Amino acid sequence: MTKRTRDRQGTQGECPGSPALAQLIAPLVGGMTATRESLLAWVHACGVAALDAVFREQAAAVAGPKGQHQAGRTHHHWGTTPTELTLGGRRIQVPRPRVRGRAGGEVTLPAVAAFRGREPLTARVLEQILLGVSTRGYAASLEAGPVGVPSRGTSRSAASRTLIRRTGEQVAAQLSRRLDGLDLVALFGDGVVVAGQTVIVLLGITRDGRKEPLGVSVGSTENAAVCTQLLQDLLARGLPVEGRLLCVIDGGQGLRRALQDVFGDLAVIQRCQVHKRRNLQALLPQGRQAYVLAAVGRAYRAASAEAARRQLRRLVGWLEDNGHADAAASLREGLEETLTVLKLALPPRLRRFFATTNAIENLIGTLRHVARNVKRWRNGTMIRRWVGLGVLRAAARFRRIKGHGDLAALATALRPAAAGERAA
Repeated sequence: MTKRTRDRQGTQGECPGSPALAQLIAPLVGGMTATRESLLAWVHACGVAALDAVFREQAAAVAGPKGQHQAGRTHHHWGTTPTELTLGGRRIQVPRPRVRGRAGGEVTLPAVAAFRGREPLTARVLEQILLGVSTRGYAASLEAGPVGVPSRGTSRSAASRTLIRRTGEQVAAQLSRRLDGLDLVALFGDGVVVAGQTVIVLLGITRDGRKEPLGVSVGSTENAAVCTQLLQDLLARGLPVEGRLLCVIDGGQGLRRALQDVFGDLAVIQRCQVHKRRNLQALLPQGRQAYVLAAVGRAYRAASAEAARRQLRRLVGWLEDNGHADAAASLREGLEETLTVLKLALPPRLRRFFATTNAIENLIGTLRHVARNVKRWRNGTMIRRWVGLGVLRAAARFRRIKGHGDLAALATALRPAAAGERAA
């Protein structure tokens, strides 16, 4: 048998000249970086020069050419003063000419008014925070500013103040807006713990398939009083509830009780099937989990509510006969409410969508992602502000639900129950 030997030169040939290649690339990368920085500095210098030219041109248009006599002049040049504008996520100071009327009072140049009317700094701060940059690291996340131009607004405290003011305004506008024009067919509700406080979030589904964040409430627990107050706030803001409403929840008793107290018979409860399966899995030994979960899945995919009910009741009996009384009790509890989408005879895509709380779980996932950089929670107002920011972030990415073209079938099914549905 011939012994194979490896050629040392051939082995090195698999990555030919890697150290030499790195030495060749390093100057190239350094040159590209220097070129980028030089180009950015040139663009900034051109921008500042163009801005100065615009200011001077507008001052001349109002007060006439500087240093030239003009009969009937109504305004005159009055020196220069620094003015703050936003550039690249910071505030820079640039000189601008001042124009004063002969009757007194300074005239604001149109370009200055236009720049002051925009608020790109707060948008940039929000963008960076949502990308995961902390207020402490905000300055380091920005490109270099114009050389030799004074700037401010990038410190931790400045970014924090901007964020608090902007998010406070946006959250207040979004979560206290009027709801009169909404035509809801469904409502999702769920809770999440943030900084030791329970946050209740409500999400509505309109007749045309849009997702609408409705409200947020912060409390110590997910109890009925907190949920009732939130639902009553929706009604106070004009939420129209004229017919039955499909309400998808995870099984929390506080939210369920609040829905019944506020909406009464108009609340059609659908318990999340995924949460029910998770609860069963937690109560079963590992050797039984696969069989039971598969049986539950087959029942939820049954052609009718009656067929699903028979399968689940047989499974309850099997669990009791095999010594799993806790799992049997969990499956029996709320069994009918897990079958609501089957009772309503919804199309398959809508049945899958409304059978779980996945729609609001995705929103809560965005909320957690947005709040991940907060290390010190101060009070409930701060929690509400960050939760509202997460809701706004999620709402910006919302799309109409899958199967929205079939929502007319849900609206029809939610009309007063017919004799056949009551019998089911």
